[in-house]
Amino acid sequence: MMQLYAALILSVTLSAACGLRCYTCSATANPKSCTDTTSCASVFNRCFSVRLDAINLVSKGCQNSLACLPPMSCCAGDLCNSAIPTGPSAILLLVSSAILKCLF
Repeated sequence: MMQLYAALILSVTLSAACGLRCYTCSATANPKSCTDTTSCASVFNRCFSVRLDAINLVSKGCQNSLACLPPMSCCAGDLCNSAIPTGPSAILLLVSSAILKCLF
């Protein structure tokens, strides 16, 4: 049982060390085509998404919480700025992929 706790603590620590991951795209007309991801620099603690309705474009990326002002919407979890709904199984897959990436 102690080995399970040790493995859990190690995986959480390693995934936190990788930093926040966000979807990124610049001024795209189709939010669902925004599938590129990036590891945010340490100064960024939020993912953002902003829709410019006047010209019907969407931008996404990393942001600092102090700079999250309307019309920008910000969130704090890995890949949370997606337009595509994800279920618990997808989140579990992403977490396990992040752990494996950090380990190897």
